[in-house]
Amino acid sequence: MMLIYVCIIYIMMLGVFGKLVYIMVVKGEYYSQKALDVQERERRIKAARGKILDRNNNVIASNKTVCTVSVIHRQIRDTDAVIKMLCEELDLEEKEVRKKVEKVSVREKIKSNVDKEIGDKIRSYDFDGVKVDEDYKRYYPYSSMASKVLGFTGADNQGIVGLEVKYDKYLQGRDGLILTPTDSRGIELDTALEERVEPVPGYNLVTGIDINIQKYCEQIAYNALGAKQANYVSVIVMNPRNGEIMAMVNAPEFDLNNPYSLTEEFSNDTSGKSKQDLLNNMWRNQCINDTYEPGSTFKIVTATAALSENLVSLDSTFNCPGFVVVDDRRIRCHKTTGHGSQDFVHGTMNSCNPVFVNVGLRVGVKKFYNYMDKLGLLKTTGIDLPGEAGTIIHKQKNVGNVELATMSFGQSFQITPVQFLTAASAIVNGGNLVTPHFGVEIRNENNETVKKLKYNEKKNVISKDVSEKMKYILEKVVAEGTGNKAQVEGYRIGGKTATSQKLPRSARKYIASFMAFAPANDPQVIAMIIVDEPQGVYYGGTVVGPLMKQLYENILPYVVK
Repeated sequence: MMLIYVCIIYIMMLGVFGKLVYIMVVKGEYYSQKALDVQERERRIKAARGKILDRNNNVIASNKTVCTVSVIHRQIRDTDAVIKMLCEELDLEEKEVRKKVEKVSVREKIKSNVDKEIGDKIRSYDFDGVKVDEDYKRYYPYSSMASKVLGFTGADNQGIVGLEVKYDKYLQGRDGLILTPTDSRGIELDTALEERVEPVPGYNLVTGIDINIQKYCEQIAYNALGAKQANYVSVIVMNPRNGEIMAMVNAPEFDLNNPYSLTEEFSNDTSGKSKQDLLNNMWRNQCINDTYEPGSTFKIVTATAALSENLVSLDSTFNCPGFVVVDDRRIRCHKTTGHGSQDFVHGTMNSCNPVFVNVGLRVGVKKFYNYMDKLGLLKTTGIDLPGEAGTIIHKQKNVGNVELATMSFGQSFQITPVQFLTAASAIVNGGNLVTPHFGVEIRNENNETVKKLKYNEKKNVISKDVSEKMKYILEKVVAEGTGNKAQVEGYRIGGKTATSQKLPRSARKYIASFMAFAPANDPQVIAMIIVDEPQGVYYGGTVVGPLMKQLYENILPYVVK
């Protein structure tokens, strides 16, 4: 009997020993961490988000020090005094504050994104149980400048739209930690025993944006917006040689420091849309998110295709009686009395629809689509912004003579402004299809280059000879043709105007646009201005020509070397 008891005790001891081995060896790390969790309170230290800089190292997105105010219930000695102070300093309702202060929890957040001055004042009260941690809030020193390009961040400092989200992995730093020892009741002990893991700030993004050019563009856009009572005005300024974008404006812009506050245009909206839908529209970048019929600016693509295939020459002659009949469709020229006999150069200078219908039909559907593809117009550009829209176009097999005729002068399909400007760049830069972009390089906090950003480029999508011919023709358009209002004394400028009618045609609403580059013989800058639904006179050359002149008068002395 005694032997049985001894065996039972021995087995129980083995079981206890085995359990101890399991706890100490197998689960040792787990229970050690559990002990630390009881003995230490962990608080995050947010890392400073990297800055966004313009091409001249001007800061266009930075950080502002703010505070997060929280309470630890078990440490509070004078509940009413704490509630009263927090209500007064943070401008909060007593009911809301009391609920949080009296809640039995490890730590309860009262308010985040508190101005540092207020946070310092709350800290100076030295109330037990009230904690003030410094934090960062994204700050945009130029408020609404390039708002639809830069984008903004959320409460957690993560990018939501624009460059902020596109380059989030570089801009975001690595958060640090404060490990504060506590007793068994969870009350923090001497802060001198705290352990800190310091945060690592994010990298800085250097862009091709030039704030001086951006400001000129915004001034021009807002003046036109008011004068023509337009829906919006968009401006893009780009280096056609490498695709670096120097400015992009979509007026009206919005306040980046208050991105959830509707601007006047949207706060007065009576369509019944939800606030979120209105915000989405307010944040929308028309240059890349919206498509439009390019109208006569697109004639440069038709001309490029025809010249490349030797289907026309500069002195090829055409006759314009004011219209052209294709199958059973009568397509009129903007000059209803006709241009009469003219060569190809003058047909382009006059933006004559019958000339380009004739040329488009010569090119044919297959080659027309082939050149659209070569010039990047059948796919997105790959610009470093989210949400780029794609081309809306007929399937090639469904294109007949009438469809091809209207496409030849920029109707019955839709592209984005940035797609068109990229194609135009290839036509005038010697035939290289570049990728439009803002990001140039990534730098660390010591201003040392970490990474140079690279983008795709397709060489020789058209020949240099055709490019030279197109530059010659487009310089004539500005010197003597429909783009003559964009001339700037002392500079050679090439370009093309457009007046495109929006759908439905019966509404008689228009988009006036102008693409121009300079110097015409060796382009260093290319720009696009679009005015959506100008009131009164709506012709591209008349409405946008003077705007392009103002833009280039301001920036050419600054840009052209």
